[in-house]
Amino acid sequence: MNVDLIFRIAAIGILVSILNIVLKQSNRDEMAMLTTIAGVVVVLLMVVREIVKLFDTVKALFGF
Repeated sequence: MNVDLIFRIAAIGILVSILNIVLKQSNRDEMAMLTTIAGVVVVLLMVVREIVKLFDTVKALFGF
């Protein structure tokens, strides 16, 4: 795992939270919810890619 991944996830979290605050203050609660969901989906996709790499490495290590 790379430290760069942690910084990317943190940056996405900060960006989503700022967008969420701005959209809620402008009475666009639905858009704030959608940006939050989109941020969570993006982070989950990033984490799933890393988990797939981990399983591939374990498979190669044990020769499955």
